[in-house]
Amino acid sequence: MKVIILAGGGGTRLFPLSRKCMPKQFLAIDQDKTLLAETIERFKNLVKPEDIVIVTNQEYIHHVKSELALCGASEAHIVVETEPRNTAPAIALAAQYCLDELGCAKDEVMFISTSDHIIRPVVVFQNAVTKAAEFASKGNFVTFGVKPTKPETGFGYIEAGEDLHGAYKTSAFKEKPDLETAKAYLAKGNYYWNSGLFAFRVDVYQNEIRQYAPDIHKELKANYRETAANFSNMPNISIDYAVAEKSKLGVTIPLNLYWNDVGSWDAIYDVLDKDDFGNALQGDCLPIDCSNSLMLGQSRLIAGIGLDNIMVVETSDVILVAQKGESQKVKDLVDILKARGRKEATEHTTMYFPWGSATSLGGGRGYKMKRLVINSGEGLATRMHYHRSVHWIVTQGTAEVTIGDVVQMLHSNESVFIPMTTKYGLQNPGKMSLVVIEVENGEYLEDDDVVLLTQ
Repeated sequence: MKVIILAGGGGTRLFPLSRKCMPKQFLAIDQDKTLLAETIERFKNLVKPEDIVIVTNQEYIHHVKSELALCGASEAHIVVETEPRNTAPAIALAAQYCLDELGCAKDEVMFISTSDHIIRPVVVFQNAVTKAAEFASKGNFVTFGVKPTKPETGFGYIEAGEDLHGAYKTSAFKEKPDLETAKAYLAKGNYYWNSGLFAFRVDVYQNEIRQYAPDIHKELKANYRETAANFSNMPNISIDYAVAEKSKLGVTIPLNLYWNDVGSWDAIYDVLDKDDFGNALQGDCLPIDCSNSLMLGQSRLIAGIGLDNIMVVETSDVILVAQKGESQKVKDLVDILKARGRKEATEHTTMYFPWGSATSLGGGRGYKMKRLVINSGEGLATRMHYHRSVHWIVTQGTAEVTIGDVVQMLHSNESVFIPMTTKYGLQNPGKMSLVVIEVENGEYLEDDDVVLLTQ
Protein backbone atom coordinates (compact mmCIF):
# COMPACT_ATOMS: atom_id res chain seq x y z
CA MET A 1 0.00 0.00 0.00
CA LYS A 2 1.15 3.52 -0.82
CA VAL A 3 -0.06 6.43 1.30
CA ILE A 4 -0.70 9.62 -0.68
CA ILE A 5 -0.83 12.74 1.53
CA LEU A 6 -2.26 15.85 -0.13
CA ALA A 7 -0.40 18.87 1.29
CA GLY A 8 -0.59 21.51 -1.39
CA GLY A 9 -3.59 23.51 -0.18
CA GLY A 10 -3.23 27.14 0.83
CA GLY A 11 -6.45 27.58 2.78
CA THR A 12 -7.26 30.82 4.58
CA ARG A 13 -10.15 29.85 6.87
CA LEU A 14 -7.83 30.02 9.88
CA PHE A 15 -6.64 33.54 9.07
CA PRO A 16 -4.67 35.25 10.55
CA LEU A 17 -2.78 32.17 11.77
CA SER A 18 -3.01 30.35 8.43
CA ARG A 19 -2.09 32.28 5.28
CA LYS A 20 -0.93 31.38 1.79
CA CYS A 21 2.71 31.47 2.90
CA MET A 22 2.01 29.14 5.86
CA PRO A 23 -1.25 27.16 5.51
CA LYS A 24 -2.74 25.12 8.32
CA GLN A 25 -1.04 21.80 7.49
CA PHE A 26 2.22 23.39 8.71
CA LEU A 27 0.71 24.70 11.96
CA ALA A 28 0.65 23.09 15.40
CA ILE A 29 -2.90 23.37 16.72
CA ASP A 30 -3.24 21.54 20.03
CA GLN A 31 0.07 19.68 20.19
CA ASP A 32 3.74 20.49 19.64
CA LYS A 33 3.62 18.77 16.24
CA THR A 34 2.18 20.28 13.09
CA LEU A 35 -0.90 18.77 11.50
CA LEU A 36 1.25 17.40 8.67
CA ALA A 37 3.61 15.76 11.17
CA GLU A 38 0.64 14.22 12.97
CA THR A 39 -0.63 12.89 9.64
CA ILE A 40 2.72 11.34 8.70
CA GLU A 41 3.11 9.68 12.09
CA ARG A 42 -0.43 8.31 11.84
CA PHE A 43 0.79 5.97 9.09
CA LYS A 44 4.25 5.06 10.37
CA ASN A 45 3.05 1.79 11.94
CA LEU A 46 1.28 0.82 8.71
CA VAL A 47 3.84 1.56 6.00
CA LYS A 48 7.52 2.43 5.68
CA PRO A 49 8.43 6.10 5.04
CA GLU A 50 9.45 5.20 1.48
CA ASP A 51 5.84 4.10 0.87
CA ILE A 52 4.57 7.62 1.63
CA VAL A 53 4.10 10.15 -1.19
CA ILE A 54 3.38 13.76 -0.32
CA VAL A 55 1.83 15.96 -3.01
CA THR A 56 2.53 19.65 -2.56
CA ASN A 57 3.47 22.74 -4.57
CA GLN A 58 6.82 24.39 -5.19
CA GLU A 59 6.28 27.03 -2.53
CA TYR A 60 5.92 24.48 0.27
CA ILE A 61 8.70 22.00 -0.58
CA HIS A 62 11.03 23.31 2.12
CA HIS A 63 8.23 23.11 4.71
CA VAL A 64 7.51 19.49 3.75
CA LYS A 65 11.18 18.50 3.83
CA SER A 66 11.55 20.06 7.28
CA GLU A 67 8.54 18.15 8.63
CA LEU A 68 9.75 14.87 7.14
CA ALA A 69 13.14 15.31 8.80
CA LEU A 70 11.53 16.05 12.16
CA CYS A 71 9.33 12.94 11.80
CA GLY A 72 12.22 10.68 10.86
CA ALA A 73 10.57 10.09 7.48
CA SER A 74 13.02 11.75 5.09
CA GLU A 75 12.76 8.72 2.79
CA ALA A 76 9.21 9.72 1.87
CA HIS A 77 8.67 10.98 -1.67
CA ILE A 78 7.57 14.47 -2.69
CA VAL A 79 5.49 15.08 -5.82
CA VAL A 80 5.28 18.72 -6.92
CA GLU A 81 2.26 20.28 -8.58
CA THR A 82 3.24 22.96 -11.10
CA GLU A 83 -0.08 24.72 -10.38
CA PRO A 84 -2.92 24.13 -7.90
CA ARG A 85 -5.42 21.81 -9.58
CA ASN A 86 -7.41 20.39 -6.65
CA THR A 87 -7.53 16.81 -5.42
CA ALA A 88 -8.60 14.77 -8.48
CA PRO A 89 -5.65 15.82 -10.69
CA ALA A 90 -3.26 15.68 -7.72
CA ILE A 91 -4.18 12.04 -7.09
CA ALA A 92 -3.87 11.24 -10.80
CA LEU A 93 -0.35 12.69 -10.77
CA ALA A 94 0.53 10.70 -7.63
CA ALA A 95 -0.79 7.50 -9.22
CA GLN A 96 1.43 8.07 -12.26
CA TYR A 97 4.39 8.66 -9.92
CA CYS A 98 3.72 5.38 -8.12
CA LEU A 99 3.66 3.47 -11.39
CA ASP A 100 6.66 5.06 -13.12
CA GLU A 101 8.97 6.23 -10.35
CA LEU A 102 8.26 3.68 -7.61
CA GLY A 103 7.64 0.70 -9.87
CA CYS A 104 4.24 -0.14 -8.40
CA ALA A 105 1.94 -2.68 -9.97
CA LYS A 106 -1.36 -1.43 -11.35
CA ASP A 107 -3.23 -3.25 -8.58
CA GLU A 108 -1.28 -1.44 -5.82
CA VAL A 109 -3.62 0.11 -3.24
CA MET A 110 -3.33 3.86 -2.66
CA PHE A 111 -4.66 5.37 0.55
CA ILE A 112 -5.49 9.04 0.00
CA SER A 113 -5.16 11.26 3.07
CA THR A 114 -5.61 14.90 3.85
CA SER A 115 -2.69 16.59 5.63
CA ASP A 116 -4.56 18.93 7.96
CA HIS A 117 -7.14 16.95 9.97
CA ILE A 118 -7.12 15.82 13.59
CA ILE A 119 -7.99 12.12 14.00
CA ARG A 120 -7.92 10.29 17.35
CA PRO A 121 -7.35 7.70 18.69
CA VAL A 122 -4.72 6.69 16.16
CA VAL A 123 -5.06 2.93 16.75
CA VAL A 124 -8.77 3.00 15.80
CA PHE A 125 -7.90 4.89 12.65
CA GLN A 126 -5.11 2.47 11.76
CA ASN A 127 -7.47 -0.48 12.10
CA ALA A 128 -9.90 1.26 9.77
CA VAL A 129 -7.12 1.91 7.23
CA THR A 130 -6.26 -1.80 7.24
CA LYS A 131 -9.90 -2.65 6.59
CA ALA A 132 -10.08 -0.05 3.83
CA ALA A 133 -7.04 -1.57 2.13
CA GLU A 134 -8.73 -4.97 2.15
CA PHE A 135 -11.89 -3.64 0.48
CA ALA A 136 -9.85 -1.53 -1.97
CA SER A 137 -7.75 -4.52 -3.04
CA LYS A 138 -10.94 -6.14 -4.31
CA GLY A 139 -11.60 -3.28 -6.73
CA ASN A 140 -13.81 -1.06 -4.55
CA PHE A 141 -13.68 2.74 -4.43
CA VAL A 142 -13.49 3.17 -0.65
CA THR A 143 -14.18 6.25 1.40
CA PHE A 144 -14.40 6.89 5.14
CA GLY A 145 -17.57 8.27 6.65
CA VAL A 146 -17.34 9.89 10.08
CA LYS A 147 -20.20 9.09 12.45
CA PRO A 148 -21.86 12.49 13.02
CA THR A 149 -22.25 13.77 16.56
CA LYS A 150 -24.42 16.77 15.73
CA PRO A 151 -26.38 18.25 12.80
CA GLU A 152 -23.44 19.89 11.02
CA THR A 153 -24.04 22.19 8.03
CA GLY A 154 -20.37 22.73 7.20
CA PHE A 155 -19.67 19.20 5.92
CA GLY A 156 -20.79 17.12 2.98
CA TYR A 157 -22.48 13.81 3.82
CA ILE A 158 -22.36 10.23 2.57
CA GLU A 159 -25.50 8.10 2.51
CA ALA A 160 -24.71 4.48 3.43
CA GLY A 161 -26.68 1.70 1.79
CA GLU A 162 -26.37 -2.08 1.81
CA ASP A 163 -24.51 -3.60 4.77
CA LEU A 164 -21.30 -5.29 3.60
CA HIS A 165 -20.22 -6.56 7.03
CA GLY A 166 -17.81 -3.91 8.28
CA ALA A 167 -18.64 -1.46 5.53
CA TYR A 168 -21.60 -0.21 3.51
CA LYS A 169 -22.36 0.22 -0.14
CA THR A 170 -22.16 3.94 -0.90
CA SER A 171 -25.62 5.10 -1.93
CA ALA A 172 -24.94 8.80 -2.53
CA PHE A 173 -22.83 11.82 -1.71
CA LYS A 174 -24.76 14.82 -0.42
CA GLU A 175 -23.80 18.48 -0.57
CA LYS A 176 -23.52 20.56 2.61
CA PRO A 177 -27.11 20.64 3.92
CA ASP A 178 -29.17 23.29 5.66
CA LEU A 179 -29.83 22.79 9.37
CA GLU A 180 -33.15 20.99 9.01
CA THR A 181 -31.71 18.56 6.45
CA ALA A 182 -28.68 17.95 8.68
CA LYS A 183 -31.04 17.14 11.58
CA ALA A 184 -32.90 14.67 9.35
CA TYR A 185 -29.62 13.01 8.35
CA LEU A 186 -28.63 12.63 11.97
CA ALA A 187 -32.01 11.10 12.87
CA LYS A 188 -31.87 8.54 10.04
CA GLY A 189 -28.59 7.13 11.28
CA ASN A 190 -27.20 6.01 7.92
CA TYR A 191 -25.60 9.34 6.98
CA TYR A 192 -21.94 10.09 7.64
CA TRP A 193 -19.73 13.15 7.36
CA ASN A 194 -17.53 13.01 4.27
CA SER A 195 -13.99 12.75 5.66
CA GLY A 196 -12.10 13.34 2.42
CA LEU A 197 -10.20 10.04 2.93
CA PHE A 198 -10.16 7.41 0.17
CA ALA A 199 -8.61 4.07 -0.76
CA PHE A 200 -8.52 2.35 -4.16
CA ARG A 201 -6.15 0.54 -6.50
CA VAL A 202 -4.12 2.53 -9.02
CA ASP A 203 -5.86 0.87 -11.96
CA VAL A 204 -9.30 1.44 -10.42
CA TYR A 205 -8.67 5.17 -10.11
CA GLN A 206 -7.31 5.44 -13.62
CA ASN A 207 -10.30 3.53 -15.00
CA GLU A 208 -12.71 5.72 -13.02
CA ILE A 209 -11.21 8.98 -14.27
CA ARG A 210 -11.20 7.54 -17.80
CA GLN A 211 -14.94 7.02 -17.47
CA TYR A 212 -16.02 10.00 -15.35
CA ALA A 213 -13.25 12.60 -15.75
CA PRO A 214 -11.92 12.31 -19.31
CA ASP A 215 -10.52 15.86 -19.15
CA ILE A 216 -8.08 14.58 -16.54
CA HIS A 217 -7.40 11.24 -18.14
CA LYS A 218 -6.51 12.70 -21.55
CA GLU A 219 -3.68 14.67 -19.91
CA LEU A 220 -2.04 11.49 -18.55
CA LYS A 221 0.99 10.96 -20.75
CA ALA A 222 3.33 8.05 -21.41
CA ASN A 223 5.27 8.58 -18.18
CA TYR A 224 5.27 10.55 -14.97
CA ARG A 225 7.66 13.28 -16.11
CA GLU A 226 5.57 14.09 -19.17
CA THR A 227 2.39 14.05 -17.09
CA ALA A 228 3.95 16.39 -14.50
CA ALA A 229 5.03 18.79 -17.26
CA ASN A 230 1.45 18.75 -18.57
CA PHE A 231 -0.21 19.02 -15.17
CA SER A 232 -1.36 22.63 -15.54
CA ASN A 233 -3.64 21.56 -18.42
CA MET A 234 -5.76 19.43 -16.10
CA PRO A 235 -9.06 20.87 -14.83
CA ASN A 236 -9.39 22.26 -11.31
CA ILE A 237 -11.76 19.75 -9.72
CA SER A 238 -12.06 17.74 -6.52
CA ILE A 239 -12.11 13.94 -6.38
CA ASP A 240 -15.64 14.17 -4.99
CA TYR A 241 -17.06 15.98 -8.04
CA ALA A 242 -14.83 14.26 -10.59
CA VAL A 243 -15.23 10.64 -9.53
CA ALA A 244 -16.56 9.76 -6.07
CA GLU A 245 -20.10 11.07 -6.58
CA LYS A 246 -20.39 9.17 -9.88
CA SER A 247 -18.60 5.90 -9.15
CA LYS A 248 -20.60 2.67 -9.04
CA LEU A 249 -17.84 1.01 -7.01
CA GLY A 250 -18.30 3.08 -3.85
CA VAL A 251 -17.91 1.52 -0.40
CA THR A 252 -18.11 3.50 2.85
CA ILE A 253 -16.28 2.47 6.01
CA PRO A 254 -17.61 4.14 9.18
CA LEU A 255 -15.16 5.96 11.44
CA ASN A 256 -16.29 5.97 15.05
CA LEU A 257 -13.65 8.27 16.52
CA TYR A 258 -12.82 11.94 17.02
CA TRP A 259 -12.38 13.68 13.67
CA ASN A 260 -11.93 17.39 13.13
CA ASP A 261 -11.19 18.94 9.75
CA VAL A 262 -9.85 22.07 11.51
CA GLY A 263 -11.71 24.08 8.91
CA SER A 264 -12.67 27.08 11.02
CA TRP A 265 -11.99 28.83 14.30
CA ASP A 266 -15.14 27.20 15.68
CA ALA A 267 -13.50 23.84 14.91
CA ILE A 268 -10.33 24.99 16.69
CA TYR A 269 -12.39 25.92 19.75
CA ASP A 270 -13.92 22.46 19.70
CA VAL A 271 -10.57 20.63 19.83
CA LEU A 272 -8.81 22.77 22.45
CA ASP A 273 -8.96 22.15 26.20
CA LYS A 274 -11.37 24.41 28.10
CA ASP A 275 -11.24 26.02 31.55
CA ASP A 276 -14.09 25.73 34.06
CA PHE A 277 -16.00 28.48 32.23
CA GLY A 278 -15.73 26.96 28.78
CA ASN A 279 -12.91 29.22 27.60
CA ALA A 280 -10.22 27.85 25.28
CA LEU A 281 -7.01 29.76 25.98
CA GLN A 282 -3.61 29.71 24.27
CA GLY A 283 -0.82 32.18 24.88
CA ASP A 284 -0.74 35.03 27.39
CA CYS A 285 -4.46 35.38 28.15
CA LEU A 286 -6.30 36.99 31.07
CA PRO A 287 -10.07 36.40 31.01
CA ILE A 288 -12.30 38.08 33.59
CA ASP A 289 -15.97 37.05 33.72
CA CYS A 290 -15.59 35.42 30.27
CA SER A 291 -17.32 32.24 29.15
CA ASN A 292 -17.39 29.91 26.15
CA SER A 293 -14.82 32.04 24.34
CA LEU A 294 -11.61 31.44 22.40
CA MET A 295 -8.51 33.51 23.13
CA LEU A 296 -5.40 32.65 21.12
CA GLY A 297 -2.37 34.91 21.32
CA GLN A 298 1.17 34.82 19.99
CA SER A 299 3.01 38.02 20.79
CA ARG A 300 1.16 40.03 23.44
CA LEU A 301 -1.27 39.86 26.35
CA ILE A 302 -4.94 39.28 25.51
CA ALA A 303 -7.18 40.64 28.26
CA GLY A 304 -10.90 39.97 28.02
CA ILE A 305 -13.70 41.24 30.25
CA GLY A 306 -17.26 39.94 30.11
CA LEU A 307 -16.87 38.10 26.83
CA ASP A 308 -19.33 35.33 25.92
CA ASN A 309 -19.11 33.22 22.77
CA ILE A 310 -16.41 35.49 21.33
CA MET A 311 -13.24 34.48 19.48
CA VAL A 312 -10.06 36.57 19.66
CA VAL A 313 -7.03 35.50 17.61
CA GLU A 314 -3.85 37.58 17.76
CA THR A 315 -0.69 37.48 15.67
CA SER A 316 2.10 40.03 15.45
CA ASP A 317 0.30 42.00 12.71
CA VAL A 318 -3.42 41.12 12.92
CA ILE A 319 -6.09 40.81 15.62
CA LEU A 320 -9.24 38.94 14.60
CA VAL A 321 -12.38 39.34 16.74
CA ALA A 322 -15.45 37.32 15.77
CA GLN A 323 -18.66 35.93 17.16
CA LYS A 324 -18.59 32.16 17.57
CA GLY A 325 -20.57 30.56 14.78
CA GLU A 326 -19.46 33.20 12.28
CA SER A 327 -15.98 31.88 11.53
CA GLN A 328 -16.96 30.58 8.07
CA LYS A 329 -16.97 34.26 7.04
CA VAL A 330 -13.21 34.53 7.65
CA LYS A 331 -12.69 33.49 4.02
CA ASP A 332 -14.79 36.50 2.96
CA LEU A 333 -12.57 38.72 5.10
CA VAL A 334 -9.44 37.41 3.38
CA ASP A 335 -11.00 37.98 -0.04
CA ILE A 336 -11.63 41.64 0.91
CA LEU A 337 -8.04 42.05 2.09
CA LYS A 338 -6.75 40.56 -1.17
CA ALA A 339 -8.97 42.90 -3.19
CA ARG A 340 -7.49 45.83 -1.29
CA GLY A 341 -3.96 44.65 -1.93
CA ARG A 342 -3.19 44.08 1.76
CA LYS A 343 -0.08 41.95 2.27
CA GLU A 344 -1.60 40.57 5.48
CA ALA A 345 -3.87 38.44 3.29
CA THR A 346 -0.97 36.28 2.14
CA GLU A 347 2.14 37.04 4.22
CA HIS A 348 3.15 36.74 7.86
CA THR A 349 5.63 39.11 9.49
CA THR A 350 7.92 36.05 9.57
CA MET A 351 8.44 34.45 6.17
CA TYR A 352 10.17 31.08 5.77
CA PHE A 353 12.54 30.14 2.97
CA PRO A 354 14.79 27.18 2.13
CA TRP A 355 17.71 29.11 3.65
CA GLY A 356 15.94 30.18 6.88
CA SER A 357 13.52 32.97 7.79
CA ALA A 358 13.06 36.75 7.68
CA THR A 359 11.03 38.63 10.28
CA SER A 360 9.88 42.20 9.74
CA LEU A 361 10.80 44.34 12.76
CA GLY A 362 9.16 47.48 11.50
CA GLY A 363 10.04 50.44 9.36
CA GLY A 364 9.09 53.88 8.22
CA ARG A 365 9.85 56.42 5.53
CA GLY A 366 13.22 55.53 4.08
CA TYR A 367 14.02 52.47 6.19
CA LYS A 368 13.09 48.83 6.96
CA MET A 369 14.34 46.48 9.65
CA LYS A 370 14.40 42.67 9.55
CA ARG A 371 15.72 39.78 11.61
CA LEU A 372 17.33 37.17 9.37
CA VAL A 373 17.93 33.61 10.54
CA ILE A 374 20.26 31.70 8.22
CA ASN A 375 20.38 27.92 8.70
CA SER A 376 23.71 26.14 9.01
CA GLY A 377 25.30 25.69 5.58
CA GLU A 378 22.78 27.97 3.88
CA GLY A 379 22.95 31.54 2.61
CA LEU A 380 21.46 34.33 0.53
CA ALA A 381 21.98 34.40 -3.23
CA THR A 382 24.30 37.13 -4.51
CA ARG A 383 22.30 40.29 -5.14
CA MET A 384 22.39 44.07 -5.42
CA HIS A 385 20.10 47.10 -5.09
CA TYR A 386 19.82 50.31 -7.09
CA HIS A 387 17.89 52.28 -4.48
CA ARG A 388 18.93 51.10 -1.03
CA SER A 389 21.95 50.42 1.15
CA VAL A 390 22.12 47.58 3.65
CA HIS A 391 23.59 47.45 7.15
CA TRP A 392 24.03 44.05 8.84
CA ILE A 393 24.61 43.43 12.54
CA VAL A 394 25.43 39.88 13.61
CA THR A 395 23.79 38.87 16.90
CA GLN A 396 24.51 35.12 16.81
CA GLY A 397 26.82 32.82 14.88
CA THR A 398 29.43 33.48 12.21
CA ALA A 399 28.72 35.21 8.89
CA GLU A 400 30.71 34.92 5.69
CA VAL A 401 29.98 38.18 3.87
CA THR A 402 30.98 38.87 0.28
CA ILE A 403 30.92 42.52 -0.84
CA GLY A 404 32.09 42.92 -4.40
CA ASP A 405 35.11 40.65 -4.60
CA VAL A 406 36.01 40.96 -0.91
CA VAL A 407 35.14 38.14 1.50
CA GLN A 408 35.14 38.78 5.26
CA MET A 409 34.04 36.93 8.39
CA LEU A 410 31.78 38.60 10.95
CA HIS A 411 31.04 37.41 14.48
CA SER A 412 28.53 38.33 17.17
CA ASN A 413 28.30 42.11 17.80
CA GLU A 414 30.13 42.93 14.56
CA SER A 415 28.59 44.78 11.61
CA VAL A 416 29.12 45.66 7.97
CA PHE A 417 27.76 48.30 5.56
CA ILE A 418 26.84 47.52 1.92
CA PRO A 419 26.47 50.54 -0.39
CA MET A 420 23.92 50.86 -3.19
CA THR A 421 24.74 49.21 -6.56
CA THR A 422 27.22 46.85 -4.89
CA LYS A 423 26.87 43.12 -5.31
CA TYR A 424 26.90 41.14 -2.07
CA GLY A 425 26.16 37.72 -0.59
CA LEU A 426 25.84 36.04 2.80
CA GLN A 427 26.66 32.50 3.91
CA ASN A 428 26.49 30.67 7.24
CA PRO A 429 29.57 28.41 7.41
CA GLY A 430 28.99 27.51 11.07
CA LYS A 431 27.20 24.67 12.84
CA MET A 432 24.59 26.88 14.53
CA SER A 433 22.01 29.28 13.15
CA LEU A 434 23.26 32.69 12.06
CA VAL A 435 21.12 35.61 13.26
CA VAL A 436 21.52 38.99 11.59
CA ILE A 437 19.66 42.27 12.10
CA GLU A 438 19.25 43.94 8.72
CA VAL A 439 18.58 47.67 8.31
CA GLU A 440 17.75 48.87 4.80
CA ASN A 441 17.91 52.59 3.92
CA GLY A 442 16.73 54.23 0.72
CA GLU A 443 13.99 56.10 -1.07
CA TYR A 444 12.57 52.92 -2.68
CA LEU A 445 12.39 49.69 -0.64
CA GLU A 446 10.03 47.45 -2.62
CA ASP A 447 10.89 43.84 -3.53
CA ASP A 448 11.51 44.61 -7.19
CA ASP A 449 14.64 46.54 -6.16
CA VAL A 450 16.23 43.19 -5.23
CA VAL A 451 18.33 42.17 -8.26
CA LEU A 452 19.35 38.52 -7.91
CA LEU A 453 22.70 37.78 -9.54
CA THR A 454 22.87 34.06 -8.60
CA GLN A 455 20.20 31.55 -7.53
